[in-house]
Amino acid sequence: MNAEQQQGGVHLGDGGTGGTRVAAAAQQQTFTALGPQRALTDPLMEQICDPKNLVRAYRRVRSNKGKPGVDGMTVHELADWLRSNHAALTASLLGGTYQPQPVRGVQIPKPGGGQRQLGIPVAVDRLVQQAILQVLNPILDPTFSNSSYGFRPGRDAHMALEQARKYVAREGREIVVDLDLEKFFDRVNHDILMSRVARRIGDKRLLRIIRRFLQAGMMQDGVCVARDEGTPQGGPLSPLLSNILLDDLDQELERRGHRFCRYADDCNIYMRSLVAGQRVMESVTQFLEGKLRLRVNREKSAVAPVGERKFLGHRLLLNGKLGIAPKSIQRAKDKIRQITGRSRGVSLAQVIAELNLFLVGWLNYYRYAACRFELQCLDEWIRRKLRCYRLKQRKRGFSVAKYLRRLGVSAVQAGRLAVSGKGPWRLAHTRQVHAAMSVDWFSQQGLASLTVKYDSLRH
Repeated sequence: MNAEQQQGGVHLGDGGTGGTRVAAAAQQQTFTALGPQRALTDPLMEQICDPKNLVRAYRRVRSNKGKPGVDGMTVHELADWLRSNHAALTASLLGGTYQPQPVRGVQIPKPGGGQRQLGIPVAVDRLVQQAILQVLNPILDPTFSNSSYGFRPGRDAHMALEQARKYVAREGREIVVDLDLEKFFDRVNHDILMSRVARRIGDKRLLRIIRRFLQAGMMQDGVCVARDEGTPQGGPLSPLLSNILLDDLDQELERRGHRFCRYADDCNIYMRSLVAGQRVMESVTQFLEGKLRLRVNREKSAVAPVGERKFLGHRLLLNGKLGIAPKSIQRAKDKIRQITGRSRGVSLAQVIAELNLFLVGWLNYYRYAACRFELQCLDEWIRRKLRCYRLKQRKRGFSVAKYLRRLGVSAVQAGRLAVSGKGPWRLAHTRQVHAAMSVDWFSQQGLASLTVKYDSLRH
C-alpha cells in the first residue's frame, strides 16, 4: 500500500464528500433548530474522528500545502505519520487529552502598511483543526446572519458588495458607518469567545481541545511565548471562531433593524443621515468594546458618504455602480514594482509570466467595478515599467543602442538615445522606445492586457 492507502482503519485514498451544504439563507436554522440541537447534544468528537472525515481533512490539508510548523513536518510527510500514529491520535482526541503544539509566528506585511501576525500550526494540528471544521461548519454556518459573508461556504466578497450596492442604490442609504477593528485576530478574548462557543457546542472534549488551540504558545525567535488572547490567522479553525464571536455583533445590528454587510472583521452599516450614522457609530463602539472586549480603531473608522470610503477594495458610487478604490490601484502598483524590480536579474519572459499570474487574479476580483479608464492607465504604466526593466538589463550605452537597433530603431536615433544621459525610466517614455516596444510587441511577448481582459469579462 502506498502513502494514500489504508492502515489500521484510516484510508488516505478517496474519502467521502461530507455532509450536504445547507440550503438557502432564507431557511436558516435558529438556535432552537435541529443544527444547534445536534451540536449541543451529539458527541461530536466521534464524528470528527470518523475515518472518512479524517481522510477529507488530510486531503484538504495536503491540497492547501502550506509551510511546516515548529516541528518541521511537511504536509507530504503527514501521510506516513498518520499510518503510524492514527490510533494514538484518535485515542487522544476521543479521550480529550490531545495537546496542540505551539504555532510558528510569522510576520507578513499588510497592504496598508505595518505587519500582520500569522501563526502556522504544525501539520498534525492543521489536520485536527480541519477535521473539526468539517463537522462544525455544516451545523453552525446556517445559524449565522444573512449579512455575514466572510469565510462562509457559498458566499464571497462579490456577494457582500452587491448587497451593499443595493442598500445605496435602492434604499438611498448613502452614509456608511465604516468600522475597523484594531488587530481583531490578535485581540480576541479567549473567555468571551469560549463562552460563545459553549452556547453552540455541548461536547466538553471538543471545547477543551478548542481552548487548547487558542492557548497554544507561539514560537518566535526560538522562544515560545504564551498567549492569553487572540486566535492567530493561519489555522483552519480561526475563521469559524471569528464568525462565532462576531455573530453577537450581527444579532445586535439585526435587533436594531440596521442594514449592514460584514466580511470577517470588516463591517459597514448603511444609514440615511450623518447624524444617525454618528449615533450608531457611538453605540456600536460601546457594544464592541464593552460586551466583546474588542477595540475599535478610531483613526481608521469613520462615518462618511459611501463614495469617500472603501469596502473590500471597492468604492460604492451613488449611481449604484462599483468603482475601484485608489488604494487598491496603489497596492497593485506596489506588487508590480516588486515583480519588475530592476535588480532581480531574471529574464523578461519570467517577469511577464509572474505579472500575468498576478494580474489575471487581481482583475478577476475587480471585474464588476467600473474601472476601464483606471485599467487603461495601469496597462500603460506596466508597459513603461517593463521597457525600463529591459533597458536596465542592457547596462551600457553601446548595448542599449545595439538592442534598440535590433528592435527597429534607426542607428542614428539609437545612438543618440544611448548617449543622451537619460536613465532607463526616462528612456522608456521616449517616442522611439515606445514605438520599438509597442503594445503589439508586448502582446507578442505574452503580456496580458488588463483592458482587453476586462472587456472580455464584461461582455
